[in-house]
Amino acid sequence: MNMKKILISLLALFVAVSSAFAQQQVKSVNSARSAVEKAKKASEDAKKAANAATWLKLGKAYLDAYAAPQGNGWIGAGEGELNLIMSQDKILGTREAVLGSQTYMVKSYETADYYFNGNGQLAMIIVTKPIYDNCLDGALEAYKKAFETDAKAKKTKEISEAIALISGKYTDEAFNAYSLNNYALASAMFEKAYEASVTQPYAQVDTNSVYNAGFTAWLVGNSKKDEEAAESYRRAQAFFEKALEYGYAGEDGECYAKLADIADKLGNKEMSKDYLEKGFSAYPHSQSVLVGLINYYISSGDNPRRIFELLDLAKQNEPNNASLYYVEGNIHEKLNEEAEAIAAYDKCAEINPKYEYGYIGKGILLYNKAVDLQEKASNEMDDAKYMVLIGQFEESLKGCIEPFETAYELTADNSIKVSIAEYLKNACFRFRTDDAYMAKYEKYNKIVAESR
Repeated sequence: MNMKKILISLLALFVAVSSAFAQQQVKSVNSARSAVEKAKKASEDAKKAANAATWLKLGKAYLDAYAAPQGNGWIGAGEGELNLIMSQDKILGTREAVLGSQTYMVKSYETADYYFNGNGQLAMIIVTKPIYDNCLDGALEAYKKAFETDAKAKKTKEISEAIALISGKYTDEAFNAYSLNNYALASAMFEKAYEASVTQPYAQVDTNSVYNAGFTAWLVGNSKKDEEAAESYRRAQAFFEKALEYGYAGEDGECYAKLADIADKLGNKEMSKDYLEKGFSAYPHSQSVLVGLINYYISSGDNPRRIFELLDLAKQNEPNNASLYYVEGNIHEKLNEEAEAIAAYDKCAEINPKYEYGYIGKGILLYNKAVDLQEKASNEMDDAKYMVLIGQFEESLKGCIEPFETAYELTADNSIKVSIAEYLKNACFRFRTDDAYMAKYEKYNKIVAESR
């Protein structure tokens, strides 16, 4: 699994939600600053400080001060419409920025940079000159005070909504930092988002932020050495453990895989194994946990049959679950046990003939075997041995076609269809002198070409 999959999925959600706040007019920087100073002064008066309204006003002022430097743009807005709306705002310069695999056109204004994606839509706003460095911190503290002084609980709903908004803003900042590859800052902002989420009276745990605080801290650890790396890994470990305490294990039990990786990197292989076995028991289909277990048993020299013992326990609970046999096939395949792997993949079809992954597993195994045989043949100098290897290569390559074609017909996922078509195109090309295989090649080649 892609390590960033969960985070990227949430990033897409963040963009969609942010778009809902389109076209809100914000205060000018000067008026927002003045409002904060006035509200702060009022909060320093003992009599006024006993009134929840004073703190509500200060909290709102901080939120306005947070928003003011961002200008009047909004996520998802088109470059053309912003040119009209912000015609009075001077552009200080433009540049290109490459973040990950995406190229952005960046427009710099006096207090913020606007990042436009390839479709000309505003994807990110990065404030370069905040009014205060801690506007969200100040807002959260103000709303805490408002809750404390709201003796009759008349403002509970308003305070709760404001705290939820602040938690969301911390999340926005975390995603911005993540996009800019500043994983340490991202982790700190995700932590703040979580802490805000558990603040009374809102008190709704943001488990995504707990997980992502750990994930980004893990990324920091991967980029550091020695004690700096260890410190980041320990931070990540604490958040992943906390996520599990809240009953959140990430997609397919990813928390267990990360905790195992951290324990291994911190030199505790026994703890690493424990995490993996717990993760496998709870999420037997998790590829990251499965690969971690296999790698552990192979590298440690321990008996890899332990994996099958764990899998047998899962089968006892779900004897008709075809996917468990798919997992078993994957394990055998990774242990170079071809016959056992094929038997497990065939068992998938026996249990559920409409389960495409058993056919996919068998097809990939035979295709990869053919690739290995072709490479061996290319390095073989003895003609007789060469011809034997070529015969085995063609047999294996032809063997992958039927299971792949069955999987292609069964799956409803278009991206999987395209991936299967890529395999089939390559396999059928070898036998294109046969009209039947040529027709198949043309069919699957067209599918792959049209997907690009």
